[in-house]
Parts: sequence; structure tokens; C-alpha cells
Amino acid sequence: MKKLILFFTVILFFTSCISSRSTIKNIDDDAPLPQLSKNNTFVITEYSKDKKYGYDKDYPINVFYYSTRNETINQERFLNALSGPKGEKINFTKLESCCPFPTKRSEMGAGFLDVYEVKWEGLKKPVLLYMNIYEKGALKVPVGFSLSKNN
Repeated sequence: MKKLILFFTVILFFTSCISSRSTIKNIDDDAPLPQLSKNNTFVITEYSKDKKYGYDKDYPINVFYYSTRNETINQERFLNALSGPKGEKINFTKLESCCPFPTKRSEMGAGFLDVYEVKWEGLKKPVLLYMNIYEKGALKVPVGFSLSKNN
């Protein structure tokens, strides 16, 4: 009986936290799959002009992955392609998952954004970037970053 109550509690939690509509504004199912560099990072050629790109949960970096079994691989491929604004080497750490949203690309019918803390030498306050493994979108360099020279 306790297992049944726990099961319904979990179901109730997930259904109450997830809106029936996604608030993510920059999903593009027609975006091409990114190419990999010789260093196993994404080849990114475009810089975002939108200050919300990556910094706002409604405009996450959509690094789509076919299977969520290795959910961080595309996030790492993306982040390893970046540098600080003057070419500084960046360090990043996944802080949490947040912001549930509906998606057809998850067995649960819901996805979560991952929040990464990004730092580089000379940065006063760490940068937080929102990343989405469930959906596709054009990959761009977020405002305030540059491309790594190791690509």
C-alpha cells in the first residue's frame, strides 16, 4: 500500500509541476545537427545577438541529444567550444535541473533544463546558462562569450 501511495504522490508531483504548454521560445526542429570538430566539440559559426539566449529559461541552448542516457555529452561539446570574451579558458559545473516542460522526446512526457555555472579567470560573478537536451535549435555563441581557439 505504501508503494502505491508513493507512486501516486510522484505522479501528482510531476503533473502538478509541469505546464501543458512549453514556454521555450527558441525550439527549431529544422535546425541542422551540429558538426563535431577534431577535438570533439561542436563547430559553432554564429554569434547570438539575443542577450536572453542561454541566460533565460525561455531561451535555453537547445543541444538536442537522441538518447538521454548520456545527457551531458552535447552540453559538454557545446561548452568546450566556448571561451571567455577575451579567449579565456572556461570552467563549468552543472548545478541543477529545473524548469520542467512538456516534450514528446522523453518517456515521462516532460523534460528539464540543466543549469550550468560558467567561470573564467577575471570574471567577478559566475555566469549561469540554461541548457536543454530534449529539443533542437540553432547553436550560437551566447553574448559575452567567444569561440575557443582549440576548435
